[in-house]
Formats: sequence, structure tokens, C-alpha cells
Amino acid sequence: MNSKLLSLAMVTAASAASLTFSQQLQAASIDPQKPNILVVVADDLGFADLGSFGGEIETPNLDALAQSGVRMTNFHTAPACSPTRAALLTGVDPHKAGLGNMAEEMAPNQEGKPGYEGYLNNRVVSLATLLKDAGYNTYLSGKWHLGRGEGKTPDARGFERSFSLLVGGASHWPDMRPAYAPTPEAKAPYTEDGVLLTRLPDTFKYSSQFYADKMIEYIAADKDNGAPFFGMLSLTAPHWPLQAPDAAIEKYKGRYDAGFDALFAERLQKQKEMGLVPSNAEGAPRPPKGRAWDSLSAEEQKVEKRAMEVYAAMVDEMDVHTGRVFDYLKQHGLYENTVVVFLSDNGAEGHDLDETWPADQFPKIRKTIDETNDFSYEQMGRPGSYTLYGPNWAWAGAPAFKLHKGFPTDGGTRSIAIIKAPGVQANAINDSLAAVEDVTPTLLELAGVKHPGDEYKGREVEPVSGLSLIPVLNGKAEAGERVLGGELFGKRFIRKGDWKLVHLSKPWGTDEWALYNLKDDVAERNDLSAANPQKLAELKQVWEAYAEQNNVILPSWVSGY
Repeated sequence: MNSKLLSLAMVTAASAASLTFSQQLQAASIDPQKPNILVVVADDLGFADLGSFGGEIETPNLDALAQSGVRMTNFHTAPACSPTRAALLTGVDPHKAGLGNMAEEMAPNQEGKPGYEGYLNNRVVSLATLLKDAGYNTYLSGKWHLGRGEGKTPDARGFERSFSLLVGGASHWPDMRPAYAPTPEAKAPYTEDGVLLTRLPDTFKYSSQFYADKMIEYIAADKDNGAPFFGMLSLTAPHWPLQAPDAAIEKYKGRYDAGFDALFAERLQKQKEMGLVPSNAEGAPRPPKGRAWDSLSAEEQKVEKRAMEVYAAMVDEMDVHTGRVFDYLKQHGLYENTVVVFLSDNGAEGHDLDETWPADQFPKIRKTIDETNDFSYEQMGRPGSYTLYGPNWAWAGAPAFKLHKGFPTDGGTRSIAIIKAPGVQANAINDSLAAVEDVTPTLLELAGVKHPGDEYKGREVEPVSGLSLIPVLNGKAEAGERVLGGELFGKRFIRKGDWKLVHLSKPWGTDEWALYNLKDDVAERNDLSAANPQKLAELKQVWEAYAEQNNVILPSWVSGY
């Protein structure tokens, strides 16, 4: 992204503290002088799922985190997981970092092209590598999805200790069932410190529990060596297949009997009252595959309610086990000196098991899914089940924003984000436009580590394109219009200030550029392209500049290659 085009809008609420952010951070850091850093990534979490973001699911630990830090309400990721994770760990646009498209979805005209390796390429240097070089202990526990094979796993990208699921999804139980598998015999690939596992440890009872256990284990092993730590707790919840312990599911039994239309209205109103979305937010249009609750049969409603109960239980369990990590840090005097960043890797998941998904592209995988999973109501959420959230609940997952994961509309890219650090104003809400690429430069600045620019240890690397958020958190950001751009699966957008240009194929769009003013239309309902031809032309040029600078290659089914 062109740094000459980028500037952050002035934060609306100035910090009440008298010292600058960096001065307070230094004062809070006694031994070690550098802060610990913990990044927690949820997988497919909706913008309205947490209590502190207007949701009804019980998330006391993450809500307490929000109360101690700042909620970023205009924070954007890529529309899907691996491109987001590439940008998160490098500060570089995913089209340059190797995830211009997801490895599983690579188009023939993209294969083998720079930026489309399908893994974190060697033209970027990771946050973990730079912090490790600076004396940090570095750990990853959970999902990786940034490459598999020699030189592509977390241990090769700066993580001293790692337990990782290498692919995009798997069973949350210890049965090692992949979310996608071409054959019934396939096992999800897990590694520890780069060694591929043939079975999971006996202590693996449920994904969120085990990933938290591992993070605590890694921190505990080094806590007395005098070095700060960087930990990435990369949860696979609440990614499908939706699964959770029976007791957690039972906790939400009956909570969603009124259906997704009622939940949509309830959450939208709560988010307005909390100041998380504009008071004039109209609410997102129902997605093309969405249905009104009253149009469902009693049996369909029964299944939908159960799916949401399981989903809520997954979010609840995610909070419980993340809270265990926080508790460990507090018990050992580490929490106050730990910068915590919490985010989701994209918007709520909106796929469902209709007649074509994923049979249209991956018929062997769909055949395996159908033949090896139990789809009965009684088994939903339990081992061997395969339940998805679907477009209806995803619509309620981010009621102010259009569509969901996989789309460049705000429903796909606007993520929950919470930042807690010494000196950050507590219980603050910040609507400054920010992006996942900003995490790396922000954390490097907090750690006092300089990015090497365009060369690292004799090899050419991409310089950071994200911006440090410290001026935003400190109330000292310069006024101006920031530019954000993105593309995935041929769906694309460019945003400059409040104006946003989006290109979607049918049935989600018109196959033409649509123009929105998010100041008055955060749900992207009203296409203003016909009424604003000059703004349309201006943003098209900005898009072309973004696409050229980041070597965007539209997939062949879009570009006609």
C-alpha cells in the first residue's frame, strides 16, 4: 500500500493520561524493560459475538480485556484466514507476502507467480523472527495455515516453540479429522516444533483447551530466564465444523428459540446503544442465500437453533480458555507488563452445506464429507459431526455490515479488535480506520525493534506497508483520509476515507463497481456510483494504483485468462 497515500484519522477521544504512551510503557516495564506480547486470534468470530461488542454470549474474560484497553471498531482484515495471518505476521499486503490467494483456491493463472506461492514466502520477514532476533522468546499455539513442508512451518519463521495445525480447519476433538479431506483416511497435519505428529497427545481434549495449555506450558518453561515473550494463541474456534463440549452447549439451550431475525435486531440495537456502530445504522441487507425465520419449517428451525447453540458454546469455551492464559500471567506477575492484542481473522462464516458447496470445485472432498460425518440432530456439536453456522446466523453475527467471510464488504473484513497495553486508555472505543497490517509495526514499536526495511540478512524483503497504531492509541494521529485496498477470489474493494468502491460478481453484486459512502451507509446498501461519477472515477484510479503496486492477479474466472 502506498505510504504516501496513507494517514490515519484523528482519534476522537484524547487520552486522559498526562504522560505519553511510550513514557507510560517504559515506566510500566521494570524487568524486563521490553513488554511481553500476546496476540490472540479467533477464527471466524462475528463482530457482535462478544458481550463487550453487543453480544449475548458469555465472554467475561474478553470483556474484561476490553474494559482494560481499547476496542477498535473500524479495524479491517482480509476476507479470509490465511491472507489475514500473512498480513498480521509481516505488516505486508498478502499479495506480496505469498497469500494473494489461498493455497486451496489458487487459479491456474496465479500458480507460480510471485505473491501467489500459497505460503508465507521468503520475500517477507516475520514479526516472530524480528522479535526473536531482539531477544524475545517466541511461541505459537494453534492454527498456522501459512504453509506446510520444509522451511514453511512456524519453527522456520521465527517461532522457537510451536504446536500448530498447519491447515485451515479440523475437528475440535482429538480425532484429527480435517475439515477438508479428499479421502476418509486423511488426517489433519499437526506439528510440534516442526515435527509432524502421527497422533495428538492424550491431554488434547478440545482445541481451545489444548492450545491454551500449550501457550501456558511454553511461557512457564521460560518465565524465569529474564527474557520477554511473544506468544501467538491462534485458536481454531469458532471455525466449522461447529463442535463444543455438551455442558457448554447445554448452557445455551433455548437461548436462540426466537431465531436469527430476532437476534439480528437485538444485537444491532445493543451495538448502537454501546456506541460501537453509528446510531443511524440501518442494518445489513439479508444475504442472497438468507431466509426469513418465519419461512423455515419447524424442523429447519430446530436444526438452525441447535447450530447457534453449538456456536455460542464454542465462543464461550474460547473465552474460558483464553481467560486461563490471562490468569496464569496475572498469577505470576506478568500480565501488567504484557501487551495483549485480540482479533478475529475475518468476519463471520456464512457458508452452509447446500447442494454445491464445496462439490462444485472439490467433488472428492464433498463426497468424503458426506460419507464420513454424522449429520443427525442428536450428534450436532459432538465428535464426528459436521455442522456449519450458515448465512442466516452470520447475518446476525455482524448486523450492521453487509455479507460475511469471503467478501470485501465490511461484513467480511471488519473485525473485532481489542488492544491492551500499559498507558492505553481503559474502556475506550476508537473508530479510527485501521488494518491488520498495522499490528506488526505497532508491536515492533512497542518492543523498541526496528523493521529492517527492504533487506534482511542479505536477502531482499518487502518493507512494512502497515502503519503503527501508537499515534491513534495516543490521540496524536494526523487528520487525513486513509486508503485501504484488498482483493480475494476476484472480489475486490478500495476505500479512501468514508468512500468505498466494491466489485462483486452476481448474485452478490452486479459485476460492476458499486460506490458507497460509509459515513451515511455503513451497511453498503445504497450504490452512489451513478450520482457521483467523479468520485467513482477517482476511486477506480486509486484501485488501479493499489493493484499495480501489490501485483494483484485476478483469477482466470474473473479476468478471462
